[in-house]
Amino acid sequence: MRPNKERGFMTYKRELPPAQLPDERVRHWDEFDSEFTVRELRDQGYRCMNCGVPFCMSGCPLGNQIPDFNDMVKDDAWEAALDILHSTNNFPEFTGRVCPAPCEASCVLGIIEPQVTIKLIEHAIGDRGWREGWIKPQPPEVRTQKRVAVIGAGPAGLAAAQQLNRAGHWVTVYERSDEPGGLLQYGIPDFKLEKVYVRRRIEQMKSEGIEFKCGAWVGKDIAAPDLVEQYDATLLTIGSTKPRDIDVPGRELGGVHFALEFLTQQNRRLAGKMIHEREILARGKNVVVLGGGDTGSDCVGTSLRQGAKNVRSFELLPRPPEGKNPETPWPLWPVILRTSSSYEEGGARDWSILTKGFSGENGNVKKLHGVRLEWSAPDPQGRRKMEEIPGTEFEVECDLVLLALGFLHPEHDIATQLGLELDGRGNIKADYGRYVTSNPKVFAAGDARRGQSLVVWAIHEGREAARAIDIALMGRSDLPSAFSHGYDALSIGKA
Repeated sequence: MRPNKERGFMTYKRELPPAQLPDERVRHWDEFDSEFTVRELRDQGYRCMNCGVPFCMSGCPLGNQIPDFNDMVKDDAWEAALDILHSTNNFPEFTGRVCPAPCEASCVLGIIEPQVTIKLIEHAIGDRGWREGWIKPQPPEVRTQKRVAVIGAGPAGLAAAQQLNRAGHWVTVYERSDEPGGLLQYGIPDFKLEKVYVRRRIEQMKSEGIEFKCGAWVGKDIAAPDLVEQYDATLLTIGSTKPRDIDVPGRELGGVHFALEFLTQQNRRLAGKMIHEREILARGKNVVVLGGGDTGSDCVGTSLRQGAKNVRSFELLPRPPEGKNPETPWPLWPVILRTSSSYEEGGARDWSILTKGFSGENGNVKKLHGVRLEWSAPDPQGRRKMEEIPGTEFEVECDLVLLALGFLHPEHDIATQLGLELDGRGNIKADYGRYVTSNPKVFAAGDARRGQSLVVWAIHEGREAARAIDIALMGRSDLPSAFSHGYDALSIGKA
């Protein structure tokens, strides 16, 4: 007999499907999490308290109606759960895999108990929708004869293109790579997101009437002003692709590479595609990864699978606290120590490390020279000062250094050609909510506008920008907005 909904969180504990053991999963490139049964997923759905004020929705940039789809899973109404999820999220099978789940950090149950497994349930709903054939092309019934160009086929561009197309506009997506997907296709490793899921969505979008032009580099092969002239509106979703570099002696040595160069090559290798640059491989090498975020973690997992001799990760910032952090209380995203699946697989991690330089032989890197840091307590603005600790200088052997230091801003070739205004960080200036740039025919969204961020934020901005463009073209819009679902993002200040 099933418990009352109100007592589900008292009856069941948070559980996740077991993952393949680290020693086994580093031998292949496939996803490695097992699946729960329908019964086990229903039990997890029962744990949702259906709060009067669902903070989980506030924590989700998409404003996903989380208590509602949890309820449907609890009642075994999976197709209804998919409809609810699709009403706010075009690609739940992506976010269910790669989103860090800020919704779970905001879960009310998480104040006293482990949070509801929101990400797991979202993942399961998306996958079941494809298995059951519920996800099908949805071409518009009526066309407006308005033409919109979307430049950049990452998650923001894909979400915007699908929404604009469903509003009836003719949409053409320009992508400089040979396949759409952006970092979903070339960046995130296959063991986190197998590319069959990305290509499956692209095929759906093509069937809905969206045109993709790949290998079309706007700003280089195609003059941006000429393209803008051909369309009623143009949306820039080109990402934040200018990597942060490190200015130290020895940076020019061979074997020091940006992380995305390394990750993209492995994506192409697994797809059986040509690699035109000099190959970057970790096999048999001493690898150092600079940067401890998601990209750094991906470099660790990729290096281990390639057969690295050893892997070290160095982070400039101090080691975060374990468990709760009083500086980021609920319902804020907690700054705490996180151990990703890649870090579970091997390698060493160290914090408060400043790289002073590299040395090498015959033009190739052989050693990293660093020093340990001491960080001050945060000031009222949350800023810390760092000081080198005398006598802590050290060096480590390395044959491959991967710079996973984040990204500064979008590349500026398109903005320069169109004379677009930039903000103080070098992003394309466009107000949040309106998304229009200093050129009234040109809009910007995603990382190109707000800076490096999450896939879920990119989808949010793509959807909202599509609605803004629809209003600009038609005077009104029937496209949904996250705000119409009671959205009041906790992190709205970051927008």
